[in-house]
Amino acid sequence: MVVLSKQLAVNGDRLMQSIDRLAKIGRQPNGDICRLAFSPEDLQARYLVQQWMIEAGMTVRTDAAGNLIGRYEGTDPNAPALATGSHIDTVPSGGPFDGALGVLGGIEVVRTLKENGLRLRHPIEVIVFTDEESSMIGGQAIAGTVLLDQPERYLPKIDQPIESCLEKIGGDWSQLPSARRTRADIAAFVELHVEQGCVLERKGQAIGVVQGVVGMQRHLITIHGQPNHAGTTPMDMRQDALIAAAKVILSVQAIALEQPSQPVATVGYLTVAPNAMNIVPGTVELSVDMRDLSQVVLEQMLEKLKQTLCEIAIATHTRIDIAPVLTVEPTLASLNVQAAIEAVSQDLNLSYLYMPSRAGHDAMEMGRFTDMGMIFVPSQEGLSHSGMEYTSPEQCTQGADVLLHTLIKLDPIYA
Repeated sequence: MVVLSKQLAVNGDRLMQSIDRLAKIGRQPNGDICRLAFSPEDLQARYLVQQWMIEAGMTVRTDAAGNLIGRYEGTDPNAPALATGSHIDTVPSGGPFDGALGVLGGIEVVRTLKENGLRLRHPIEVIVFTDEESSMIGGQAIAGTVLLDQPERYLPKIDQPIESCLEKIGGDWSQLPSARRTRADIAAFVELHVEQGCVLERKGQAIGVVQGVVGMQRHLITIHGQPNHAGTTPMDMRQDALIAAAKVILSVQAIALEQPSQPVATVGYLTVAPNAMNIVPGTVELSVDMRDLSQVVLEQMLEKLKQTLCEIAIATHTRIDIAPVLTVEPTLASLNVQAAIEAVSQDLNLSYLYMPSRAGHDAMEMGRFTDMGMIFVPSQEGLSHSGMEYTSPEQCTQGADVLLHTLIKLDPIYA
């Protein structure tokens, strides 16, 4: 058993050099990084990361979903792995830290153990998940939640069939079930990630102990009014769909604010028809995105929204329809993993805050079959999915150190 020692630490300079080098792949003239999954840039990045894994003493394989998996063996050949990792694909205008920190932090953990002649009882796996920013096929394949009869649901951003995309990176759609893992394969998964929000920075905390990844309810609301002349239709005789929409938008905000668990709810998409300056709006479509750690709370919010829509429809003489678009259940973090992250933060004299992840991550899928936890580090001004995102070298190094010692602390827990 490896004993926790504050003297055991990752090489922060080397970690930042890895982050900077990876960021050069897909860098655009404006500073953004475009490294879409399955693109030539993604393939180049995967090759580089694979070389780093091999140099760190890992064996490397690619599963049927294209997940790149580096494995650093433990002292017990029969023990399930302690896994970590994230993704290296980006959105079209991404930054250097989202996803990449989790992968490169995991590699740095293995480098540190190897340099110090240490092995845990459990093997350590560092996973580069396939296409996290779009289809999330990598994480879903490992969790066994892929819709195998609906490949069209996994269309990547490069707009090519998922079957041919997987073939590019050594995967195989027809063999996708073989990528599935179980608790017997992976005892726990810990993902290091930048927060992608401003909570840690504003509260002056170094580490976020993630309580879970929120569930999500997305719905499309259609409001049917009556288009009419804006000059000749009296105010009390209108069926104004946009007035009804305004009331809906405010009600969505109010429903979220009245919940003690502090969920979030957003109207982020809206279309108006006929959308002319001199016509009373006749039809409005809008989206509602609601997120919380509790499925019960999400269901209560949805019921309250439906009740409110009925009241608004009566008051505005409109008809309002609501249709589901997406439902994702929350994934709670393991109490064992949360406790380990907290204890390590205390041991390393790092301030910490318990918080939910309101963005989706590969950890969400991993938590569907094994113990899962996440470590957040601050994002300057909360910026993410932007070439402007920034987490300081000190903060990146602190996160990697917490990851290192969390895996060490979990090693004897999963006997």
